[in-house]
Amino acid sequence: MELEVPQRIALYGFLIALVFGVVANKTHFCTMGSISDWINIGTKTRFRAWMLAMGIALVGTQALASLGRVDLSNTIYLDTGFGWVSYILGGLIFGVGMTLGSGCGQRSLVRLGGGNLKSLVVLLVMSVTAYTTLYGLLAPVRMELAARTSVDLSERGFLDQSIATLLTNWISADVQTITIILTALIGAGTLIFAFSDRSYRRDFDNILAAVTVGAAVISGWYITGVLGNDEFEPVPLESVSFIAPSGNTINYVMTFTGATINFGIAVVLGVIAGSFLYTVATRSFRIETFASRSDLINHLLAGFLMGFGGVIALGCTIGQGVTGMSTLSLGSLLALLSIISGSALTIKMQYHMMDESFGNALYATLADLRLLPQKAE
Repeated sequence: MELEVPQRIALYGFLIALVFGVVANKTHFCTMGSISDWINIGTKTRFRAWMLAMGIALVGTQALASLGRVDLSNTIYLDTGFGWVSYILGGLIFGVGMTLGSGCGQRSLVRLGGGNLKSLVVLLVMSVTAYTTLYGLLAPVRMELAARTSVDLSERGFLDQSIATLLTNWISADVQTITIILTALIGAGTLIFAFSDRSYRRDFDNILAAVTVGAAVISGWYITGVLGNDEFEPVPLESVSFIAPSGNTINYVMTFTGATINFGIAVVLGVIAGSFLYTVATRSFRIETFASRSDLINHLLAGFLMGFGGVIALGCTIGQGVTGMSTLSLGSLLALLSIISGSALTIKMQYHMMDESFGNALYATLADLRLLPQKAE
């Protein structure tokens, strides 16, 4: 039986996510963990992998766009409605959530495939919250925030929110030239940042993780933008992301007989399957449960914050931090910086609250981040 275009695109998405899941489990690729490593022990090895993945995705994606294979202006990342408050607020909320839950949406999917029941709880709450924020009880909050704070860039003469497009207001050059320059600078910058560190150059797993994640994002754009660009059954142009697709996956599972699978749903299922296959093959599959009631509460809260924040910010550490950044979206940059800030703030707070009250811990955290002066001894 020949598959229809949406089903074929979903199959391709599942296959690239299968590889993603295997590699992410093998290499322990974790964006929250990379921030934690940096904040707590001063090592940037896993952070370098995340940034290199972003650089690879950027170069490959912009190459597809320059060749006319994909039209990135059709993505959610370059919409002329610039919701700067949503990007910042959603990113901060997501960063807090992923730290409380010991990992972002991607990492939770990988851990679930390895038998982590804590991640199952996080994903269920995150997915339901994401879907509710998209279409349900929380949707009016999202829409009201966007309506009150978004800036319509088209009224200012801009075609999209690409950093290159916005720079034409200050630089006497066309968008294509600026895009090429930015792509070269950022791509080379992430490459230098990663491989300037000797320990990273010798770390095969983190190099493999960066290449795999970057290639998955490029493949996603190609699959939906080229293979899915069917005259009769076109599919939406998208690539790898996990928050909204997780919500759609829950809906798909509950309404299976009347639902249609899509690329995003297939990616979510593929990551879980890939991680599961890896843990079975390596005999590392382990059931892990909550250690305490506070552990359960933290993970429940984490799921809610990631689901709500991820939808508000239009993505997660992968959806905005890699996929969104590959489009050179200014909104993606704001969301990425906000996610990192929210996570760093929470990591510091968790450390100080072991010995301090909430107020003192908050002050000490802001002082550590150089946002407030250090208290005199």
